[in-house]
Amino acid sequence: MDWCHYRFRSRWDLDAPPAAVFAVLANGDDYPRWWPQVREVRRIDERSGAARFRSLVPYDLRLIVSEARQDPADGVLEIGFAGDLEGWARWTVLPQGTGTRALFEQEVVARKPLLRRLALPGRPVFRVNHALMMRSGLRGLRAHLAARPAGPAGAPPGPASGPSGGNAV
Repeated sequence: MDWCHYRFRSRWDLDAPPAAVFAVLANGDDYPRWWPQVREVRRIDERSGAARFRSLVPYDLRLIVSEARQDPADGVLEIGFAGDLEGWARWTVLPQGTGTRALFEQEVVARKPLLRRLALPGRPVFRVNHALMMRSGLRGLRAHLAARPAGPAGAPPGPASGPSGGNAV
């Protein structure tokens, strides 16, 4: 087993229309506004950006994030990672009752030297750290969606700022 390899999966149930959830998740530039552990996002070009993450464990992860797929019809957002982590992450946004289910899947290999050295003893801590980050992200997204102004007559709310699309973190 490669102790530096991780697979994560989270399910977020949200009281907002799928189109609104997709629009927020597709706008990677705004993640730091609603997800506290996403400390910084800087656009490199239309399909990539640099991001810095930090959760409970006191270390920063610095990544280059590249858009791999953005498919509103299927509700899929997928990105590739390079840097301290190498791999991919995917959101799948689906209708669920009167709201939305957002499924997050991630597969990465730790490349940061400290994470590699601590891979075996630190693995449980890293997994808990990720779970806490995801829980905080869910709370932040729920609050962000609730604060967005409603769109015209039944339309989903518009983007919080600027156009949505590209660079989903």
